[in-house]
Amino acid sequence: MKRIAFLLAVVFYGASILSPQAVAAPPPGKIVRIGYLVVSPLSDTPSPERAGFLKGLRALGYEEGKNLIVEYRSADGAHDMLPFLADELVSLKVDAIVGMGSQVIRAAKEATSTIPIVMLFASDPVVLGFVESLSRPGANVTGMTHMPADVAAKRLQLLKETLPSVAHVAVVWDGSNPGAVTERKAIEVGAKRLGIRVSPVDISQPQDPFERITAIQPDAIVTIVDPQVAAYRESLPKFALKRRLPTMFDWKGFIDAGGLVSYAPDFPELSRRAAGFVDKIVNGANPAMLPVEQPTTFELIINLKTAKTLGVRIPDRILLRADKVIE
Repeated sequence: MKRIAFLLAVVFYGASILSPQAVAAPPPGKIVRIGYLVVSPLSDTPSPERAGFLKGLRALGYEEGKNLIVEYRSADGAHDMLPFLADELVSLKVDAIVGMGSQVIRAAKEATSTIPIVMLFASDPVVLGFVESLSRPGANVTGMTHMPADVAAKRLQLLKETLPSVAHVAVVWDGSNPGAVTERKAIEVGAKRLGIRVSPVDISQPQDPFERITAIQPDAIVTIVDPQVAAYRESLPKFALKRRLPTMFDWKGFIDAGGLVSYAPDFPELSRRAAGFVDKIVNGANPAMLPVEQPTTFELIINLKTAKTLGVRIPDRILLRADKVIE
């Protein structure tokens, strides 16, 4: 019995180290104040990602108005506002700053070297200098990364397997986001190998992206992971349907609005997992020692309703590989 108890203790202790969700209790008597900083506008109805994060906090015992205060700040699409908003959160002496996207994390990191920063998700934080390594961040930044470059070429390959006739793709991305560059380069390399011509459509430029897509006349549309691109999750699928353009998205939300195919991690789930980092930190953990986590699974989702509208046939071998099919 003693040996069993010892083994159980070892397992429990190991789990508490490895899993950010393991600490499931707010500090007794403490009101936790966190900053939540994003580029895109904040709506009254939480985005799926914010809803996932708040769900994770509630599961860990945090409730707004009781033991939790969330200071929401949005740049409303104006990237140059991020440093001012980050400084404001620092002045409020929040217990942690939570941010989505590489530009937000950079602004927060430049604003403070002491307040912990939790990434909901960001592109390749090692290359961007946010952390020393994924296993040992080394400073005040930790959290989730979606590592887009690892799946960018795969996404394009899946599009080609699904629609072999595709030869020219419009790549919708945010050129002002340094974290998107790695994925764009990966797509360009993959496109060259597949014999596909790529036309980048930068949403940070003055020209309307829909006018740009119409002008270049692509065979399909592909997106690059970015909070600003995600703001088009309703309008871009509708535009593509109107123009009868197949789409390959990096975010499930686009499929819900009528996109054809997506291959991506579950971003609301990543946000939920990020709540565990906040819990660990406010209970005394050092962010420098909390390993950055990556997605463990990617979902292939196919919208057959959209396929029917576009008049395209999805090969059986692709349907068999799909995690979810919308009929």
